[in-house]
Amino acid sequence: MLGRAGPGVLELTEVHRFPNRPVRTGATLHWDILALYCGVLDGLRAAAAATDGRLAGIGIDSWAVDYGLLDASGELLGNPVHYRDDRTKGVAERVAAVLPAGELYAATGLQYLPFNTVYQLVAADGTPQLAAARQALMIPDLISYWLTGRAGTEITNASTTQLVDPRTRDWSPTVARRLGIDLSLFPPLRAPGDGAGTLRPEVLAETGLTGPVPVIVVGSHDTASAVVGVPADGDDFAYVATGTWSLAGVELPAPVLGEASRRANFTNELGVDGTVRYLRNIMGLWLLQECLRSWEAQGRSQALPALLDAAAAAAPLRSVVDASDPAFIAPGDMPRRIAEACLRTGQPEPRTEAETVRCVLDSLALAHRQAVEDAVRLSGRSVSRVHIVGGGVRNPLLCRLTAEATGLPVVTGPAEAAAFGNLLVQARAAGAVTGGLGDLRALLRTTHELRVHEPRGASGTTREAWDEAASRCGRAEGASARPR
Repeated sequence: MLGRAGPGVLELTEVHRFPNRPVRTGATLHWDILALYCGVLDGLRAAAAATDGRLAGIGIDSWAVDYGLLDASGELLGNPVHYRDDRTKGVAERVAAVLPAGELYAATGLQYLPFNTVYQLVAADGTPQLAAARQALMIPDLISYWLTGRAGTEITNASTTQLVDPRTRDWSPTVARRLGIDLSLFPPLRAPGDGAGTLRPEVLAETGLTGPVPVIVVGSHDTASAVVGVPADGDDFAYVATGTWSLAGVELPAPVLGEASRRANFTNELGVDGTVRYLRNIMGLWLLQECLRSWEAQGRSQALPALLDAAAAAAPLRSVVDASDPAFIAPGDMPRRIAEACLRTGQPEPRTEAETVRCVLDSLALAHRQAVEDAVRLSGRSVSRVHIVGGGVRNPLLCRLTAEATGLPVVTGPAEAAAFGNLLVQARAAGAVTGGLGDLRALLRTTHELRVHEPRGASGTTREAWDEAASRCGRAEGASARPR
């Protein structure tokens, strides 16, 4: 994405898009990191062509928790393992035997997810690759290292490792020591707005950019950038950053680390400008994406707009599932797994593609409602509206159902919130814009049109109907099964 920012100006232009295809070798699911880096270089080449080779900065964000291991010479030891790989199966129980879940949460405030970095590192203990490693770089830090030759660990993404104390915004040596994890693997922490170096001469020559081009540290966890890109006015808002995952919660000045928060499976991920992203990770549109892939493989593919129209006409809340159920994490035959979950809870099995899609979207709206209600209850933060940003903005049925489920106005946009948040942090570091998060968000509000979905119950559903549907999900305080 090529961005322009300044007083009264905030624009994005897509200059290159490339696929992200995980690859299974043997029994292990990997990221094709070299293909992703090649896509980054192609994108920089396209940006150079559009700007006569001149860029004021580059910022990198990606998904969280995954990492690459480098040897003593700085070479990558192997393709990073995908967080959906099953190598961490059963590891959380092993960790809890050494460091009970309550103590781990009190120290790090991180939601239990079976693929958190801490579990990946414990799973890798004793492997030749980890034994040979001299450095571990989170995915955006790895890309930055290849571009600049300088290594660092960006703090918002580091907070997803479950090795950072959200109160000190630094590593937790106690957690690392008890789990036998060597924190010296990670290079020094750096914060959004810091400099990460300039493009290496080889990168300049390959992309056609004119140096020096600084790489600027942004909220490298894409959700951290997306929350910067929430066009909120004031602090009485909840957000849902939608895409493959739905990240639903509130923005706070300090973490919430009590036992009730842990049992509700809320996370305290670090945000830009000293904030805390107090949220729950929900399976998100992965459920729909996997359904579409399954139907396409069976020769039953349909255009998504037509499917959404048919789903809007389907009976509301006929069948719902727990969108945080770990049974949905792995890829493959999602419609069957959804149908099985409905049958396990005594609900009708979705019979058509439209019924399956309606089940997915009703379930996600319920999960959004539960996360917002739990965030308010546990944090004490009042909420008058919900902002939906990210790819889910393009799914108006999901946005409308979220408004109905929560009983709150839902403000939608921008779809590219992570890219806007990335751009805003870069622009501030470069001096093109000034101010705090409120000022950055005000620029976003004044330069972009937003849409509001009122909670009118257009589908005929009532608050009582949503309450009854929630009782069918088998959800305990909205939390997934996890070590106690």
